[in-house]
Amino acid sequence: MTTSTEKNTATLLQLSTLSQYFIPLGNYFFPILIWSIKKDKSEFVDYTGKQVLNFQLSMLLYSVILAAVAIPTLMYSIFSNVTFHELETGSFELEQLTAGNLTGIVMIAVTSIFLFCTLKIVEFFLIIYAAVKTSNGELYKYPMSISFLK
Repeated sequence: MTTSTEKNTATLLQLSTLSQYFIPLGNYFFPILIWSIKKDKSEFVDYTGKQVLNFQLSMLLYSVILAAVAIPTLMYSIFSNVTFHELETGSFELEQLTAGNLTGIVMIAVTSIFLFCTLKIVEFFLIIYAAVKTSNGELYKYPMSISFLK
């Protein structure tokens, strides 16, 4: 049986990840702070803290993978028609980009931005949903979450 204090602490822990929209890295700092203070006092808060941190680390990993795929692909699309001699001498000009090359670059950029925005929107709504479930005293496990902390 979870007490209202445990539910409130766990809900605050869930909602603290939304601080990322105001404070850089707040989605890691505040949950770690709350979890480390309260994890020994409540199994419910300990479970919730692990789930929150696992989800945030998973979202970071998915963003890094997206960037690791998108950035080299963009760079290849931009510089595929440029020789090393042009780069060394500095004679590379943006006019060398063809219409077909620009279309590919734009498609990669738009797709990457769309996927990143979709990831952030899904993350936002899952955090709100998890906070509601937690405030009701239910144990919530995020979908798409990798178990870094067990």
